[in-house]
Amino acid sequence: MPTEISDRIERETLIAASLDRVWSLVTDTGFWIAPTGVEAVPGHSAVAHHDEYGDFPVQVEKVDPKSYIAYRWASAFRDEELREGTTTLVEFTLTSEGSGTRLRVVESGFAALDAPEEKRRGALSDNTEGWPQVLEALKKRAEEEVA
Repeated sequence: MPTEISDRIERETLIAASLDRVWSLVTDTGFWIAPTGVEAVPGHSAVAHHDEYGDFPVQVEKVDPKSYIAYRWASAFRDEELREGTTTLVEFTLTSEGSGTRLRVVESGFAALDAPEEKRRGALSDNTEGWPQVLEALKKRAEEEVA
């Protein structure tokens, strides 16, 4: 009997940079997903291209300036359009902490992907490995520009 698939990835990091600086990075999807970005306006969507991983449809779901932004993306369904059953929700929450910023990312919706269990598990595994790398790169970039 297969075990239930986890539905979410949660990661966070403390960044020695201002809230404004970190916000400017998380609202530039070109930084965390691919070389081309998506404007941080609800409903705005685009296909971000990554040389190694292919094309990722991305759509902005909700924005609370300087505190929260949510995107839908189809990372497990590269080269396909965004539709129900192909997307996960990526949420970034930012809070000031001392002179820095705490950044939390939650990606959810893996269990609802319209795909065989193996593909859902693969997407969860790939993104579980990927988010620490993305957060470390974002932290490094934000802190380098402060120094």
